[in-house]
Amino acid sequence: MNKLYLILNNIRSVHNVGSIFRTADGAGVGKIYLIGTTPAPTDRFGRPRPDLSKVALGAERSLKWEHLPSAEALIQKLKKEGVQIIALEQSPDAIDYKEVKLKYPSAIILGEEVHGIPKEILDQCDIICQIPMKGKKESLNVSVAAGIALFRILDI
Repeated sequence: MNKLYLILNNIRSVHNVGSIFRTADGAGVGKIYLIGTTPAPTDRFGRPRPDLSKVALGAERSLKWEHLPSAEALIQKLKKEGVQIIALEQSPDAIDYKEVKLKYPSAIILGEEVHGIPKEILDQCDIICQIPMKGKKESLNVSVAAGIALFRILDI
């Protein structure tokens, strides 16, 4: 399995999650961790979610994924396994995403659409990176940011 993981922390939009699955598949991500309220490819009865699969176009079936209640324990576990933890978030401590030096294994954390990644999670990260914004908007859609960052950081 590819040693690059995504952690989707409380992302609310099922369409964003489906889009991230599709992009992650194209980028060769090994596994996606769905945290908290992040929608999973299946409902609570194990049935496929048509709204997610319509956007993911089958990537939800080819990628490994796991749903967990919170990110903190996962991050601690991954760090013990030597995984570099990278947050994609606007922060005074963030570096330009083009300057990230990826080491394997690594995990990239993406935060929810309005409030981003909570400080207690950012404090656990090895790197915080951001995509510089030139216009009037402060941020990009999370699925768009995921695609830009994945393909740039992976140098694909």
